[in-house]
This record gives sequence, C-alpha cells and structure tokens, in this order.
Amino acid sequence: MSKNSRLVYSTETGRVKENPDKKPPPKGDGIVRIRRETSGRKGKGVTTISGVELDDKALAVLAKELKQQCGTGGSVKDAVIEIQGDHREKLRQLLEQRGFTVKFAGG
Repeated sequence: MSKNSRLVYSTETGRVKENPDKKPPPKGDGIVRIRRETSGRKGKGVTTISGVELDDKALAVLAKELKQQCGTGGSVKDAVIEIQGDHREKLRQLLEQRGFTVKFAGG
C-alpha cells in the first residue's frame, strides 16, 4: 500500500468506517438550512438539512424523529440529514418547534 492510501473495505470485517483523517464538521453560523436536491439521484428528490450543530448520535436521533414525522426514509451523511421527498415546510415547522433558526436554501 502506498503512503496516501487507506483501507476502505476488508473481506474479514466488511466496510471500514474508521477514518483517522476525518475532521469534525466546521462550526456553522447557527442557522439550519433546508434544501431540496435532485442532483445525482436520477430525478428523485430529497430534502437535505445542514447546519445542525449536534454530535453524531444526537443527529441520528433527530433524523429518526424527522423521518417518522414525515412518514418516509432517509439517512445522515457527513453531518447532513437527507429525507426522501419534498418535506421542506413540515421540516421547517418541526425544527422551529425544537428551537432551531431555519432558512430555506437554494431555489
């Protein structure tokens, strides 16, 4: 292996999630941004929520609650919550009830 490569998959353990080079997400401005995206998803729309300054576990719990409220699936990737479908208005209400400052981003 070269000096700059890193192990991504092992036949013994499967996908390797540990990444020692990964830095924590940068501190934001305290505003949660909700955006609808279709890029790279074969036309399927998702609603992304970024700027939530929570640790990984709390972010996963929040994502689970939001998915349940919207009645759809989703995931958390790189400190961004992805909810399947266009649920911007409902997510805005839910996040504002939890005390977040929310803005719509994009078009």
